[in-house]
Amino acid sequence: MFAIPEQFSNATKANFESQFAMFSNLTSKAFEGMEKLVELNMTAVKATLEESAATTRQLLSAKDPQEFFSLTSAQAQPTAEKAMSYGRQVAAIATGTQAEFTRAAEQQVAETSRKVISLVDEVTKNAPAGSENLVAVVKASLTNANAGYEHLSKTAKQAAEAVETNVTTAMNQFAQAAQGAAARATKQ
Repeated sequence: MFAIPEQFSNATKANFESQFAMFSNLTSKAFEGMEKLVELNMTAVKATLEESAATTRQLLSAKDPQEFFSLTSAQAQPTAEKAMSYGRQVAAIATGTQAEFTRAAEQQVAETSRKVISLVDEVTKNAPAGSENLVAVVKASLTNANAGYEHLSKTAKQAAEAVETNVTTAMNQFAQAAQGAAARATKQ
């Protein structure tokens, strides 16, 4: 009879340890994503400073306003392409980090679900006669909770895919607009 409280105690301890491990894993993934973002930003700032200095030297060496405006318009296309590349890299980092979070959460939920079902099965072996209906209700509740999580997970993945598609579309529209502006500036 005393085995049931001990089983719950052991299950609670194992669940706590598992959640702590998941939290540590998620924290690690968040820091990895931030490191990538900081590294990307440092590289972008360094390149921008170097390019700005070179562009400023070119603009200051212009002999007349026509050459100045020609040099200015020539910078529009490369600048737009660099901005798009930066945006894609940020989106890739965010998407990768989000995918790692999702994968870790799915693994945690699957493991916890497996452990809970195992615990319920173990407890039901020692359950008194006549508690079959209660056991069936508990198992049905677990099944429904898992189905709800799977639906929520699927919806979250679809939302993430929609955001990624929208970012890609916006970047492509930005690229087209930048190319059009650069073409118009070059003609003038």
